Amino acid sequence: MKIFNTLTRRKEEFVPLTPGQVKMYVCGPTVYNLIHIGNARPMIVFDTVRRYFEYKGYDVQYVSNFTDVDDKIIKKANEEGVDAEVISKRYIEECKKDMAALNVKPATVNPQATQEIQGMLTMIQTLIDKGHAYVADDGTVYFKVKSFKEYGKLSHKNLDELQSGFRELKVSGEEVKEDPNDFVLWKPKKEGEPYWESPWCQGRPGWHIECSVMAKHYLGDQIDIHAGGEDLIFPHHENEIAQSECANGFLNIDNKKMSKSLGNFFTVRDIAEKYDLQVLRFFMLSAHYRSPINFSAELMEASKNGLERIITAVDRLKELDAKAEGAAETCAEQEKMVEVQKLREKYEAAMEDDFNTADAVSAIFELVKLANSTADASSTKSYISCLLKEIEQLCDVLGIITKRKAEVLDSEIEEMIAARQQARKDRNFALADEIRGKLLDMGIVLEDTREGVKWKRA
Repeated sequence: MKIFNTLTRRKEEFVPLTPGQVKMYVCGPTVYNLIHIGNARPMIVFDTVRRYFEYKGYDVQYVSNFTDVDDKIIKKANEEGVDAEVISKRYIEECKKDMAALNVKPATVNPQATQEIQGMLTMIQTLIDKGHAYVADDGTVYFKVKSFKEYGKLSHKNLDELQSGFRELKVSGEEVKEDPNDFVLWKPKKEGEPYWESPWCQGRPGWHIECSVMAKHYLGDQIDIHAGGEDLIFPHHENEIAQSECANGFLNIDNKKMSKSLGNFFTVRDIAEKYDLQVLRFFMLSAHYRSPINFSAELMEASKNGLERIITAVDRLKELDAKAEGAAETCAEQEKMVEVQKLREKYEAAMEDDFNTADAVSAIFELVKLANSTADASSTKSYISCLLKEIEQLCDVLGIITKRKAEVLDSEIEEMIAARQQARKDRNFALADEIRGKLLDMGIVLEDTREGVKWKRA
């Protein structure tokens, strides 16, 4: 299995620190609002990475944090006139709901920054003691970037290039730093902000120290995979390496970067009003995780149709399986089952080439095509079950749910379907066709089968 290493900028053979185990840390969201679709992409991608490792038999320790102390959280709390903890608790719960709706598996641990303060104080003191950090007159603690000779190795920047781009708020101004590139480990409190006691001042941690401490606490000094969005490579992941001694492409909306000012900012809840969130997950997996992905209504519709094609094939196989005889597969079916195995191998090859989910989905579509063209009422139960199992299992590794959700029709539509059924019994076919046409106008497609009338949305 080969995975792209941001540090070396090439794909490398994955060899876990401990055979059979994977220690994985994923930078989670800052919880001050509902998660947006940019947040959702790394959640979906790295959940899929985890699922594939588990499919291959690894014991995965998957740690993903919540940043629950941050300037944005404090700003939101001040706007609402509540404590910052009220905001963070609210949006942690909302985030977990959205993650469940996206079929993202719960992490082994979801640490919160505010629960790890003591570990941060210990690490900061260690850095001070070793000469890698210093305390300014106002109690701000800075990391001394020049003390770490390999700083910039992840983002491939040199110190002269690093004057800009830091996410850290300049609490005390540049003049108190020994070097403009030094970044905050601990900052003094401001009026009305949450704070903790420390040897240096009453204050709170800088952003970067949080993940270093949480990864060390729950996974140890060395981990196998540290993952997050491409926008976190610098400065966040770069600074984590500096403190402690991976990445996801951007998402664009209609070929423009998502931003509130452009009016193209979508939360996961916004998308859920128009689409089942399985469609969003399927869409996110349609491109390689290191490639930019363009979000548009047209592409979401294509993803909806693609997902529907898979679900319809599974429904059909389930119907055939329920009626099929238990005879052993025929010679012709045995030849097709060899094709099935080759498609599974194609799927695995795609996933083991730096988790190429786009090609993995393509292999699933080939399985669907094979099932649609070769399985019918004359097929043996053994062959049908083989196809069904393969499609369901490979979709499950991607977190794609193949079971069709039971939809509840409103009473008016149910009454119209019942009236049409009665019209058919009364041999009033003109009325039955008229009702069928009205239902079609409402987006409900009827299909008359030997088992009775079935319906689906257009």
